Amino acid sequence: MMTLRLSGTTFALRQAPLLRRSSAIALALVASLAGGHALAQGGSSFSALTAAAHEVRTEQVQARLLAHAPQGVQAGKPLWLGLQLMHAPHWHTYWKNPGDSGQATSLRWTLPAGMQAGEIAWPVPSKLPVGPLANYGYDGSVLLPVAVTVPATADAGGTIKVALEANWLVCKQECIPQQGKFVLDLPTGQPLVADAAAFEAAQSAVPQALPGGDGVVHAQVDAQRKSILFSSEALPEAWQGKVLNLYPETPEIITPAAAGEQRWEGKRWQMELPLHEMRLESPERLPVVLAVRGVVDADGVVRNAAGPAYRSEVAVAGTWPAAQSPAEMSPELAAALRANAQAAPAKPVSGSAAGITFWLALGGALLGGLLLNLMPCVFPVLAIKVMSFARHAHSPREQRVSGLAYTAGVVLSFAALAGLLLVLRAAGEQLGWGFQLQNPWLVAALAGLFTVLGLNLAGVFHVGQVLPGALAQATARHPVSDALLSGVLAVLVASPCTAPFMGASLGYAIQLPALQALLLFMAMGVGLALPILLGSFFPRVLRWLPRPGAWMDTFKQLMAFPMFATVVWLLWVLGHQSGIDGAIALLALLLTGSALLWALGRSGKLRVVLGGVFAAMLLWLGAGYGGLIAAAPASANSTADGSQAGALWQPWSEQRVQQALTAGQPVFVDYTAAWCVTCQFNKKTVMSTEAFLAAMREHKVLLLRADWTRSDPAITASLNALGRNGVPVYALHDPGKPGQPQVLTEVLTLNAVQEALSTLK
Repeated sequence: MMTLRLSGTTFALRQAPLLRRSSAIALALVASLAGGHALAQGGSSFSALTAAAHEVRTEQVQARLLAHAPQGVQAGKPLWLGLQLMHAPHWHTYWKNPGDSGQATSLRWTLPAGMQAGEIAWPVPSKLPVGPLANYGYDGSVLLPVAVTVPATADAGGTIKVALEANWLVCKQECIPQQGKFVLDLPTGQPLVADAAAFEAAQSAVPQALPGGDGVVHAQVDAQRKSILFSSEALPEAWQGKVLNLYPETPEIITPAAAGEQRWEGKRWQMELPLHEMRLESPERLPVVLAVRGVVDADGVVRNAAGPAYRSEVAVAGTWPAAQSPAEMSPELAAALRANAQAAPAKPVSGSAAGITFWLALGGALLGGLLLNLMPCVFPVLAIKVMSFARHAHSPREQRVSGLAYTAGVVLSFAALAGLLLVLRAAGEQLGWGFQLQNPWLVAALAGLFTVLGLNLAGVFHVGQVLPGALAQATARHPVSDALLSGVLAVLVASPCTAPFMGASLGYAIQLPALQALLLFMAMGVGLALPILLGSFFPRVLRWLPRPGAWMDTFKQLMAFPMFATVVWLLWVLGHQSGIDGAIALLALLLTGSALLWALGRSGKLRVVLGGVFAAMLLWLGAGYGGLIAAAPASANSTADGSQAGALWQPWSEQRVQQALTAGQPVFVDYTAAWCVTCQFNKKTVMSTEAFLAAMREHKVLLLRADWTRSDPAITASLNALGRNGVPVYALHDPGKPGQPQVLTEVLTLNAVQEALSTLK
């Protein structure tokens, strides 16, 4: 979800969930490739949702800027401003300590001269479970109040303008960063009490100071148990015997998901909680919020009971255990990690798309598309086109028409994929080039399509035996449609690859206005189609082809094997996405479907009986085991490839990069995906070699692998920061040049790696 603001009005670009949308469009494309002529279109709509400058609405949050001044806006009298967030069901935003993930809401005020805004008076949060983790935050409705100091020079009879720029992260299963700009004109000569009830409720939820002061609660660290024990004998009498919620204001000190062990012994309360595994600090004082535990709702949210919550600055006794990986971490690590969590402006990237002109990017896109023809996944489609050239050698006109139709299919498919990508990114989805193969259902559909094509080429069945006679004859009468659809097929199998010269152009395209971006993507399509187009208009290029004859039938059957090789590759991709069970389920469906096509190629009663049996088996397998195709594997984002080299790689995270750089260690990041053929080529020919590994050991480089086989917003955001939008990407981070990683070429060479390593400081 993304809000757009034009001339003070807020618009919202609405989209359905990514999986449902991309699956529907992908399956429509696959249906077209199989011989149908249906067109599925997915649209988007813009809706004006905000009518006032003090309010912003998205599908997840309704945000409003409120003011409360019971005695009017005047010096020495209370003035409260606040951001009210009303969440859609199951969505939430975050407290000052977000817990295991997330980001606290931030407010930036623009006030008249002399007026000063204080810090957010944070209401007590709830504990929000996220699988085995937990966050601290708010769902439903929450108001974040801020006290404002009014100067003595305030005009008692005029109007003052206050402005707010707010940023919040709203999450359910996915997270969407959002922002809003708000303006209020406040009359100074009259009380502002329209939202008094909202401010009173918010202020009653703000933790109070504990009666008796900060010394009421004590904390003792146990280094051996790696835990911290809170205790007190002076908590409010009404709390005695009740279960309490404890919220630490300092992040990454206590494990947020832990329920803790607590007990009452008369007036004495104790609660032991485990320390955070990624603890970065050993504070002498720890601010905490205490509240009586309320209900735990159906979603597992741990809420607070009615009544006041209390805040205490707790002195910590005992000896802290060593923080994680002390040998690799410097005192500056905590600051570096906190800085990384903030929405800071992007830093310049060496070798990125920065400085690329539109015409240079257009040339890179054209050349990159041309080089896509060298990718192994495109070979089967090119072979089919070569066979088509041989079949139409007697008719130059048919060759030209076929070449133009193929080119149209390629260019239009590039434009359609690019348009879908741009729309989904505008809607807030973190996607990049090749995103369609991050969907296991599309991978399975393509495997089925290539299996059907391979069986047809091998002669297991003929179109006339399976399709109704009229439809088969129509297909034969319109070879132009076959040429166009073969262009669509070429794009589907080629798009996961990023050829040389394409990377910077793709990253640059995403930042351009929609029309210019589409032109860049279409230029890639022209490059991909160019060899076939030239061959169709210049027959002399094809003189090496023999005349049509019996050899064509042999060549046709031979081309079935590259099709089946593509199926093997797609099964391997699916195995990375959904595990071995998903790959076996798809293989069983492909086998049964192949048997069904074979049966339909028989005649008489045998066709009916065997066709019915295999059709029933296919339906049974699909209903019983089809769901395994999209199931997440037991160990997602694994980096091991079974080799000794694979064991040296660690899973990528931005935190690991920052930890290593802060410790002075260089980092090499491999952005890869199982469906990227170029990625696998580079792994086998360069990154698995002893020379590459020895060079990395010599310079003490940390090897990280960012696996993009399934959609990962964090990896997509990291690619965007590098000026890239597809894989492969190889980035070398130098601790001596923070924020300026080197981006190496897509087709990796050992010389390029060694040259980059030689520049390390």
